[in-house]
Amino acid sequence: MTDPVAIIGAGLGGLTLARVLHVHGIPSTIYELDASPRARTQGGMLDIHDYNGQVAVKAAGLFDEFKKIIHQGGEATRILDKHGTVYTDENGEPGGDTGSRPEVDRGDLRQMLLDSLPEGTIRWGTKVTAVQRLGGGQHELTFADGSAVTTGLLVGADGAWSRVRPLLSDAEPAYTGMSFIELDLQDAVRRHPGPAKTVGAGMLFALGAGQGFLAHAETDGSLHVYLALTKPVDWVGTVDWTDTARGKAVLIEEFAGWAPEFHALITEADGALVPRTINALPAGHRWTRVPGVTLLGDAAHVMSPFAGEGANLAMLDGAELGQAIAAHPGDVEAALTAYEKDLFPRSAEAAGEAARNLELCFDERAPHSLLDQFAAYAERN
Repeated sequence: MTDPVAIIGAGLGGLTLARVLHVHGIPSTIYELDASPRARTQGGMLDIHDYNGQVAVKAAGLFDEFKKIIHQGGEATRILDKHGTVYTDENGEPGGDTGSRPEVDRGDLRQMLLDSLPEGTIRWGTKVTAVQRLGGGQHELTFADGSAVTTGLLVGADGAWSRVRPLLSDAEPAYTGMSFIELDLQDAVRRHPGPAKTVGAGMLFALGAGQGFLAHAETDGSLHVYLALTKPVDWVGTVDWTDTARGKAVLIEEFAGWAPEFHALITEADGALVPRTINALPAGHRWTRVPGVTLLGDAAHVMSPFAGEGANLAMLDGAELGQAIAAHPGDVEAALTAYEKDLFPRSAEAAGEAARNLELCFDERAPHSLLDQFAAYAERN
């Protein structure tokens, strides 16, 4: 079996690529490990920027649908210190559909893209177990069920630990020094009014030296909270996070010097505590052109979330790759060369910004370094 374009991974970048190709009448197949679209939760809110993420949505011909899923007022921002002192308390833009960085639920955004693709585009529950270079730009993919396909264009859209990346680069994501513990508070206004007031209508940054709380009010009425801690890489493995009571006790101890309203975000949390290490590829990650294969999104440039660019870049990557393929019919190498020429500098710039922002969010002056950064952004704009 042969696929003209094989995309590994049904994240936002891979879906955007498939949609833009479809708009231009080019078929593709996405191979996705998850058994179904709802096999796992898709994370929290995303701010979709007018200079990259929204550009991708427009290239996909989905801007009207996108406006329907915007979280009105979701751009509201609160910045506090560890004592609960409020430095910024801004409402979201009243016309969120025309804002430069409107908020949407990641799950809604992904569903919008899924709904835009022809039936059968995605092969769910398909695990890639091997990738072999055949020569002439051809690659063979072998799957867990023993089946195989050959493709003339292979796109790794399969995230930070991509199985496709080794065809192009020896680089692997490295630990940034920051770990997150994720938690949720359901039906917050009714069941958790204190935490709901602390977080506000949009995004909360509560920052101190080496640690902090990042939280967002979700469209379903819940609060999604990230507890950020500067820790050794093996720290998350020293705690049994499935023992929720013990995990909460550890977190309360870690944030012992913080105001009571932040402790309530921990003690009142519903459900599981989810640990994550924050990893990143080198900021200038690039590769020498290899026939018939390329990367997009986190597979190409995974970075810390502190530039807010990961999803936006993945979608722009997908859109620009799709447009490059359409602009060079029958010439895969010309398309990939054109795509990568712009991919490398923009991802390097964003990754550098993410690394710098991670440091300033949790330096000894936190949250004042972030406030200074926001003031500089406002001055430039």
